[in-house]
Amino acid sequence: MLCAVFTACNTPTPESQNEILVRQMFEAFNRHDWKAMIDFYADTAEFLDPGYGTEYVRKARSETATKYTEMQNMFPDLHDEVVTLFSNGDKVVVEFISSGSASGKKFKLPISTVLTIVNGKIVRDATYYNNCNDW
Repeated sequence: MLCAVFTACNTPTPESQNEILVRQMFEAFNRHDWKAMIDFYADTAEFLDPGYGTEYVRKARSETATKYTEMQNMFPDLHDEVVTLFSNGDKVVVEFISSGSASGKKFKLPISTVLTIVNGKIVRDATYYNNCNDW
């Protein structure tokens, strides 16, 4: 009986499973392992990102991989440091600082992202940051 109670107390909640998934996705990002990173996304996902405009756009995994490969080419030392991460239901909210350098100039960019996860895959990625490029 004690074993059953102990096991029940240690069973991860859906929220903690989603948080684990998102942390693993950020780890893949920081390794610049784009194949591993995009595997956390559904085959086609919706993205809201200032780089894409002001409306959600649908992107296939291959398009997402291309985007991050291009970013790495522009910023070879690109790195995201998670500041805050919390979840509620199918949503995970992440506050992080993206940093790197281009042409010898370093930058730090605060970013917030709201990820929607269904069946263990990210289906919606709403990312918010200042896109003025004045760093």
